[in-house]
Amino acid sequence: MNERSRKMRVGTVISDKMQKTVVVKVDRMAEHPLYGKPVLRSKNYMVHDEEENCRIGDKVRIEETRPLSRHKRWKVVEIVERAPILDTSTEKEA
Repeated sequence: MNERSRKMRVGTVISDKMQKTVVVKVDRMAEHPLYGKPVLRSKNYMVHDEEENCRIGDKVRIEETRPLSRHKRWKVVEIVERAPILDTSTEKEA
């Protein structure tokens, strides 16, 4: 059997509020159609995260897959880089 080549993207998790779903922002450089200057274009993908390992700020590799819901057509393959955990407590010792 031939292994199907699927589209892969690398992006940053911008939301993890849903169950088993994260929103990933993928940036790419494109040339402006009239002026030719490089312009940053971005697109958001709803991505399936079965183990719910991803958190906001993680850099992840995603792969195209069959439709999993109305908007989900991608799944997380790996977490490339973890986001640092920020301490939200603002306690100050006197």
